[in-house]
Amino acid sequence: MNDDQLLRYSRHILLDELGIEGQSRLLASHALVIGAGGLGAAALPYLASAGVGTITVVDDDVVDLTNLQRQVIHTTANVGRPKVESAREGMLRINPGIDVRLVQARVGAAELAQLVAGADVVLDCCDNFDTRQAVNRACVRHNVPLVSGAALRFDGQISVFDRRQPGAPCYACLFPPSQPAQEVACATMGVFAPLVGMVGTVQAAEALKLLMGIGTTLAGRLLMVDALGMEWTTMRLGRVPDCEVCGGEAHGDAGR
Repeated sequence: MNDDQLLRYSRHILLDELGIEGQSRLLASHALVIGAGGLGAAALPYLASAGVGTITVVDDDVVDLTNLQRQVIHTTANVGRPKVESAREGMLRINPGIDVRLVQARVGAAELAQLVAGADVVLDCCDNFDTRQAVNRACVRHNVPLVSGAALRFDGQISVFDRRQPGAPCYACLFPPSQPAQEVACATMGVFAPLVGMVGTVQAAEALKLLMGIGTTLAGRLLMVDALGMEWTTMRLGRVPDCEVCGGEAHGDAGR
């Protein structure tokens, strides 16, 4: 690290659990973020400010005026512009020393698999069931840890699906692809603005811990928040032996 980096990240370096070694790991890491909406808009600034060296942002949408109530990385001046470009501007204002890569598209399975294979951690910040399942399949296949978040109305949830850990479930163990939940959207149901920040920043924290190899992650646990009552609850998760995605694979089979 150079002098500027030592100063910029000094409050991280002061933490015994991180130090120069942990910060150096972040600088050498690559995070893939699927979605630059509410959750992504909260997670991305912290990934950038913490010094994750390479961040790839995937989103095919443009900034809309209705997004600005909660998607805090975007501004009124960027209405009508691609979200990935708006997000990159915001991230580089915070930290110009990182590499932000953009994919302005709704990626298919083949491209998604390629993107996941090149990442050290994946943050699922999207808002539709099919994409979540595709991201999970790619993470299982390439043995890349997945940090999943969701938020609607006043309710949010976060978990880590890390197939590198023995007995760890994947996203499909909890939400089987053959049993899709009814799709609901913020456009019709609404979402409490701070909720996406609460969920997205927890996703960022889990991703940073995974990249540095510190602490205990949410692998094997589902963290749920009711922002209206401000109650946090945790549910234990286990791997489903006959899971449609990971059930036929022994731990560690899906090498990168």
